[in-house]
Amino acid sequence: MNNLKIICDSLSDIPKNLRKKYDIEMVPLTVRFGEDEYKDGIDLEPKNFYDMLREGKLPQTSQATYTQFKEVFDKFIKEDKEILYISGSSKATGTYQSAVMAKNDTEGKIYTFDTLNFSYGCGMQVVKAAQMACEGKSIEEIIKELEYMRDNMYVVFSVDDLKYLQRGGRISSSKAVIGNMLNIKPILEVKDGLVTPVAQARGKKHVFAKMVDLAKKHYTEGMGIAIGHGDCESDMTKLRDMTNNELRISDILITDVGSCVGSHAGPGILGIFCVK
Repeated sequence: MNNLKIICDSLSDIPKNLRKKYDIEMVPLTVRFGEDEYKDGIDLEPKNFYDMLREGKLPQTSQATYTQFKEVFDKFIKEDKEILYISGSSKATGTYQSAVMAKNDTEGKIYTFDTLNFSYGCGMQVVKAAQMACEGKSIEEIIKELEYMRDNMYVVFSVDDLKYLQRGGRISSSKAVIGNMLNIKPILEVKDGLVTPVAQARGKKHVFAKMVDLAKKHYTEGMGIAIGHGDCESDMTKLRDMTNNELRISDILITDVGSCVGSHAGPGILGIFCVK
């Protein structure tokens, strides 16, 4: 194992067991419900977060700050570590810029990498970098692999209740009402760091089938695949089984979609993450 410390932010939605296994440091974004403030993934777990959404509470999220990154960078530089910070999409949050500012004010070898992705579309890249660091790969080899994954990462997802997309300004209120009434769900992709609609379907069965079909067109055999969910284990199981049947993959990683993405998508979000 080399002397490289891998750092991510909570937008990556990496399961705790993998963060522990590969010694990945996570810098949390902040979630607020009224006057109550939480550190995403630290003192606010996904289950509790989605329960609060179902109660009608409205969250606000804010980026990880310069101060947070400065403290973390200083800590590991003092331990004579080199640092690689891998971020969620810089086009969706100012967290990456906070890290760059802190890097510029810190002496030591600090590298930053923008995945241009969300949730485990970012997290899969972080985990790969951490695996390579544990194998003793050089920073140059790791960055090269990350660039490949960034260019070839495929993320497709859908939401259960359109009101959360409407609150975030992604769709109009009339589209949200009509879509919910007719049970029409949007299917979205992440492209160049931003969310874009790609299709729509009526009813969960057709939504899942379309998502799996899209993933199948982009998935490369032997590369990793994961499913993320927003506190909807029953639907997740159906999507996992459908994905397994179509792609013949038994070891699909399952992860929670955290509060950063969940704030805009709501309970019931489901996503497939894979590498082309």
